[in-house]
Amino acid sequence: MRHWLLPATILLWLSASGCHSSKKSPADSGSTPEAPPPPAVPDPGPGPGAPQAASPAAASVQVPVTVQESLRDHPFDSPRTLTVPPGFSISVFARVPNARFMAVAPDGNVLVSEPASGTVHLVRPKPGQPPEVLAWATGLRRPHDLVFHTRGGTTWVYVAETHRVTRSPWQPGDTQRRAAEVMVEGLPDSSSPELKGRYGHELKNIAVDSTGRLYVSIASTCNVCLSDTQSTPERATVYLHGPDGGAGRLFARGLRNAEGLAFVPGTDTLWVTVNARDNIPYPHNDSTGQYGKVVAPYVDDHPPEALTRVREGGHYGWPFCNPTPDTSSKLEQMPLDRDYDLNRTGTVDCGRMDRIDQGIQAHSAPLGLTFLNGTAFPAPYTPGVVLAYHGSWNRTRRTGYKVAYFAWDTAAGQPGQELDLVTGWVSPDGQEVWGRPVDVAVTADGGLLISDDKAGALYLLRKQ
Repeated sequence: MRHWLLPATILLWLSASGCHSSKKSPADSGSTPEAPPPPAVPDPGPGPGAPQAASPAAASVQVPVTVQESLRDHPFDSPRTLTVPPGFSISVFARVPNARFMAVAPDGNVLVSEPASGTVHLVRPKPGQPPEVLAWATGLRRPHDLVFHTRGGTTWVYVAETHRVTRSPWQPGDTQRRAAEVMVEGLPDSSSPELKGRYGHELKNIAVDSTGRLYVSIASTCNVCLSDTQSTPERATVYLHGPDGGAGRLFARGLRNAEGLAFVPGTDTLWVTVNARDNIPYPHNDSTGQYGKVVAPYVDDHPPEALTRVREGGHYGWPFCNPTPDTSSKLEQMPLDRDYDLNRTGTVDCGRMDRIDQGIQAHSAPLGLTFLNGTAFPAPYTPGVVLAYHGSWNRTRRTGYKVAYFAWDTAAGQPGQELDLVTGWVSPDGQEVWGRPVDVAVTADGGLLISDDKAGALYLLRKQ
């Protein structure tokens, strides 16, 4: 029997923990407690003949992608179509090479990161014309996530590089970045000596809560390994830093690659998307004869990706345990299987790990996450949450390459049924991929911006 030597941090966690809900307690996080809900009042339901509330419609209508002539470089040098809900249109808003994460500024301008060139672009809308695209900041180390946050009368814009997080003051009309201050430094990236130039998930994602505290996702360096659980700082984690930055503390672990960090509006409840592991061996020693083998039919659907809230002190499984859709009728709060590579004998008890709130088709690669609650995005899609799926690279039949929508149950604090909001970046036979969504953001007038790092574009989805 083979046993793995577990790092002290994991052993301490196992000895101290029990079964946990995935809810984050305000007392645990230091956040301001949310007001209790008002007493329940029985709903008499609609009266006779009253109109029924409309339900969000899924993407079902194929429409041309509208592209202004000056923006028709590849892949828009030939007509393109996407599938959207009835009554919506979609257009190319701007061309930004390798467009990744976005943040809409208070003055309506849009910041867009381009990690490959070390640039953050400023996109300035111009009535009746394509927006102006300017280099707002250059010479950065693979900038990724961007966050606006106002505190103490100052609006700050936070920029996550691979090795640090900085912030600078923002004033309406700015076209270049003002002097920046370092909030967090020394984050692991490919320059870290022990990694010898290799770090597959070194791009950083961040969020800032209502009190100004900074959350930083430090993703795994690998598909599955023990070294990330033994490093300092620990990887496959989220760290929490104070409003003035500096040293942080471990907030949650077991999140292989947490992207799209966002708070439910009006709360400090953190939600993330998670990219799960690849090429998972079949973990069940049963009559199939597949135990320990990497077989495509199993890999195609295992393990699911995640949309989940993250609580302080939580452990979400990786690299020891993986959510499984096989014993649950829904992709919600799924049980976890032991990982064959690192936990085949059950040295780590998967029953004591946090379950993810909402599973997503394996290999979809969910990245950007935006809540529609309180935005001008049209009813009946609010409250709701939208996710950008970057798409698969190792699935027999491609999946992802779309924008997904989940209605939001405010009372339960949970997503509802998944619907396709925009599809069509991959051909029906899976042979051609011409676009890969990365992030989503809502404009002040209710449009949905979608970034695409393959087509080098920002799209605008709008209700007609």
